[in-house]
Parts: sequence; C-alpha cells; structure tokens
Amino acid sequence: MRIAKLKIGESGERIRLTTRVSWEDGDQPEREVYIETEKSFGADLSLNPDAFLVGCLIPAMYFGEKRIILEGAICPYLKEGLETVMAMMQMWSDGRLKPLDIDAPVRSLMKPDHRKDRAAMVLSGGIDSLATLRLNRRHYPEGHPGAIRDGLIIHGFDIGGVVERGMKYDVFDRAKRAMAVVAEDAGISLIPVYTNIRHLCDDRSLWLDYFFGAVLVAVGHAFSSRINLLYLASSYDLTNLVPCGSHPLLDPEYASYRLRIRHSHVALSRMAKLEIVSEWDTAFQNFRVCLANVPDRLNCGKCEKCVRTMLGLEGLGVLDKTQAFVENVVTADMLSPFKITIRHRPPFYRELLGFLQARGRDDLVNTIKRKLSDKD
Repeated sequence: MRIAKLKIGESGERIRLTTRVSWEDGDQPEREVYIETEKSFGADLSLNPDAFLVGCLIPAMYFGEKRIILEGAICPYLKEGLETVMAMMQMWSDGRLKPLDIDAPVRSLMKPDHRKDRAAMVLSGGIDSLATLRLNRRHYPEGHPGAIRDGLIIHGFDIGGVVERGMKYDVFDRAKRAMAVVAEDAGISLIPVYTNIRHLCDDRSLWLDYFFGAVLVAVGHAFSSRINLLYLASSYDLTNLVPCGSHPLLDPEYASYRLRIRHSHVALSRMAKLEIVSEWDTAFQNFRVCLANVPDRLNCGKCEKCVRTMLGLEGLGVLDKTQAFVENVVTADMLSPFKITIRHRPPFYRELLGFLQARGRDDLVNTIKRKLSDKD
C-alpha cells in the first residue's frame, strides 16, 4: 500500500484533509481517502501522516499488503505502538492478518508545542459515550487538562460508513442536532467530522472485531494541532473483554507522542452506564443507540440494539421516562427476530436478568433464558 499526496484544502463548505491510497498486493482500486470538518473548525485540522497510517493499517493487513509506504514523517512512538497492534491482530485472527513493514521516515525533531492541554472524546450519542462524558464532568474540575472540551461526532462510522446503505447525511444532521443539545448542556464544543476511511473495506466482521477503533483514533490524529488527549468509550467491561476493534490493550497503542488515547471506564458494566445516563436528563432524552438509521426517529425501537437497550431501561424502571424511544413498553415478542448468542451478546443479556426479575418481568426473563440456551 502506498499512502501519498497528502494535502489539505477546501471541499465545498468544509476543509478536507486527503491522501491517495493505492495497493501493491491487494486487488483494490486506488482511492482518495479523506477526513474533513466544517470550516469553523478547519484551522484545527493538521496535515498529519499519522492519521492515515492508523486509518489504513488494518485494511492493508486484511488485503494482504506486505508493506505500507508513506509520504511524510511519522511519530516513532506511534510506529512502535503499531508493531504491538499488528501482533495483536495476528493473534486475534489466528494468523489471517499478518504484520507488514511500515516504510516511512520518523520525525526526529519536535517543534516547540505551544498548545495548551486540551482533551476531546468521540461523542457518538450512544450510552457508552454519554456515560464517559457524564463521568468526566463529575471527576474532573473544569480547569483540569483531562476535562473534556470537545466532542467529535463522526459521519462515515455507523452513519454513512457502509457504501451500499448510502451516505444518509439527513440522519447525521439529526444526530448532530440531538448531540448539540447534549454538548451545550455539558459545556463542550461539538465538532462534526466526515471521513470515508471505512470504505477501504466494508467487511462487517473486520470493522467490528479489528478496525473501528483505528478509525476513531485516525480522526483524533487529524485534530492533533487542537487536542492532545482523546477519550474512547469502552465497549465491553473487564469481565467480558473479547477481541474488538476498540479494546483497552489496543487503543493506547495507536497513540503518538503528541496524542494520548484513553480507553475509558472499562470497569463499568452496560447497566451501570445506562443508570448514569438515565440520571442526566438532557442526555437521556437525546441518546442514539440505533444502527438502523431510520428516517423519522433517533431510535427505531425494533432492531436488536434498540430492544436490548429498552430491556435495560425497563430493568431500571425508566423506559417510560425518555423520549429517545417512542415505545414505553417492551414485550417478549420484540425479542423474537434476534439471535442473542452471537457477536458476544450473551453477557449483555445475562446482566439484564436480575434487574428484570426484580421488576416482576418474568415473561422477559424466561424469554431471554430460553434464547440464551438456543445454540442453533
């Protein structure tokens, strides 16, 4: 893989950081890869090769590239971390993803850094990210360098990330509006970001198991002239860790000397995070967990992730207190379309059982137990 012709410039109403990606071993088309933002934040985009190295590494491994040749000097701290990333990918994939050579000069001199410390997070609008923001506000005084000041909301991730589903900018605009309310309440800047890095490989398993954390960090590196700390919300708690695109052993290895990565609150279960968000009314009325991206509402109320979240809220006794779902009741029939024994879902459902039983929802408890025992 060759990563070349890095440049930054205007693209309509946005400022776009771009590179050309071409392949040496994989049979893939040459592609322009970009990270862009609105002009009001355009001065904060950095012509940083680290961003595209991090974003392109996993697809290069997936398609069997033997090396990455990159124009522009990269951080040696990052290059060392990527050796660990590649070793983890090889182990997690039982050898299918093989390490490759990174052919790029390293930065030997550091220019004086006159920035003040500034922390950001990826603010998807889901329960994990909202719990991270809420706890950050509780734990860090306003003037502390670890206090989050920016929230990056990314198009090209779950919205606009899969080519055949379309770009769905209207869905992203709705998500932005909801998160703008949350950001204002939390006292942070909401920064919309647009990228097509995921389009390098649309394989869903690769995305979920290996790739998505790298894309989040790639965006962080693109803003490394503005921020020096990026929080990523944990996906699984400590007792249920599995190979995943974002992982406490993986994410920090994508850091550079100038940008630290914090995989946050891995000790907290999903139900603990739900309870934290339910106690913050602004976030509780505007969260978005749905991946269906339906045209008329934040959460469809029908997909597996929606139903699972509704079960959690029912277990806490607060489902009828949020406008993020139209539905105020969850029934056993709503679980019928889903297998809950795939993709590391069982721990989430097992955690629900005690809460639902305490609420007298034996119908839901029995249905979940039956589906957990279904091995077909």
